Amino acid sequence: MHIVDGALSNPVVITGAVAAAGGIALGLRQMTMERIPAAGVLSAAFFVASLIHVPIGPSSVHLILNGLAGLVLGWAAFPALFVGLLLQVVFFGFGGFTVLGVNTFNIAMPAVLVGLIFGPMIRRGGPDAALWGGIGGALAIALTTVFVAFALRLSGAQFLPAAQLVFLAHIPVMVVEGLLSAAAVGLAVRVKPDLFRAMEGAA
Repeated sequence: MHIVDGALSNPVVITGAVAAAGGIALGLRQMTMERIPAAGVLSAAFFVASLIHVPIGPSSVHLILNGLAGLVLGWAAFPALFVGLLLQVVFFGFGGFTVLGVNTFNIAMPAVLVGLIFGPMIRRGGPDAALWGGIGGALAIALTTVFVAFALRLSGAQFLPAAQLVFLAHIPVMVVEGLLSAAAVGLAVRVKPDLFRAMEGAA
């Protein structure tokens, strides 16, 4: 779900860069030694999942897994997802350098919000943990499409059709991400519940 260089107005690009920098700074403060392995794995998963994408107008459709990143990492999802986005720009030209901040914020902020909302429910464990994880995974994609659409709309009324298309095109992705996140959370809660408990009070 990358916005490409040249699609956004300068104020939107600058605002996105500042917001992303703030999120990365907060995330690095929470990036303890215990979280680094999980951050590396989730950053790599995001990088690989995004390699298979279908371009649609100024954006693209692909798996993101940002909901799962937010549930596990909280604010630390910002630097983890930033690294994945940066590598995609460098090696494959996805998005672009000028919009790297906006793309980071659009993907990482929904991850953090999902972690804040559903993290406490998942940390309680039980049979509902997978359900909350699935809802969180789907919601993260929905919020990301809203953020992308909002950034496009702020850059000009001519982007309104593209903004609407971004949301509609990602409805199937929401379903897939929800199922994947539910499966991952359900497994993690059984075999490594402390993966989520480590985020208690810090999401």
